Amino acid sequence: MANIASGSGAPEPSGAAEDPSGTRGPSQALATAAEGSTSPAAPSRYESQKRRDWNTFLQYLKNHKPPLTLARCSGAHVIEFLKYLDQFGKTKVHVASCPFFGHQNPPAPCACPLKQAWGSLDALIGRLRAAYEESGGRPESNPFGAKAVRIYLREVRESQAKARGIPYEKKRKRPSSSTAAASVDVGTSRGVVSAEANQLLGGSGGGAAGASGSAGDANKEGEGTATGGGKTVGSTN
Repeated sequence: MANIASGSGAPEPSGAAEDPSGTRGPSQALATAAEGSTSPAAPSRYESQKRRDWNTFLQYLKNHKPPLTLARCSGAHVIEFLKYLDQFGKTKVHVASCPFFGHQNPPAPCACPLKQAWGSLDALIGRLRAAYEESGGRPESNPFGAKAVRIYLREVRESQAKARGIPYEKKRKRPSSSTAAASVDVGTSRGVVSAEANQLLGGSGGGAAGASGSAGDANKEGEGTATGGGKTVGSTN
């Protein structure tokens, strides 16, 4: 009691007592290793960025005039948010009257505005769409998956492609493994059928040739017999 009152400190717990031998037992080492293995893993870069984007959008709704709640948010509000982010963009998008419109590498600077690139907006919508459903939102009422948002992103992609001279071509879908296997099977079966047909045709031709050859041999034998018979008759006379 005197030590605690005088400020000398409270007694240490039994688990924190120092080992007089200076060594740690195996049980203590295993406990330390278990504590290290159960420590929560750091969130991935994608998860961290998704969390920041979600907080930014919630702050935008809060500062909106009039303020908006997440339940009342629609695709139109999402498009307003994307246009609001253009002021922080770093991608030069040439206007139609600019002499460098359609040039991928303009030779000189111009006064065209900076905007958010289409790829950045598309990735942002993907993260916010996932964050909305992870926060309890229903997929059918997700404002980030609204048709108006998809149309807006497509228009941004096409307009930026024309302004910057960067063509966005649709990638052709590769045939699936089942389709490729089916085509191989069809080709193989066709090859087998044609080979069998050739064998059948060749066999029938050989049979016909054999039959004609047998008929010829029979005719020759008949001629020989008739000739021989004539000679025999002549000799008897």
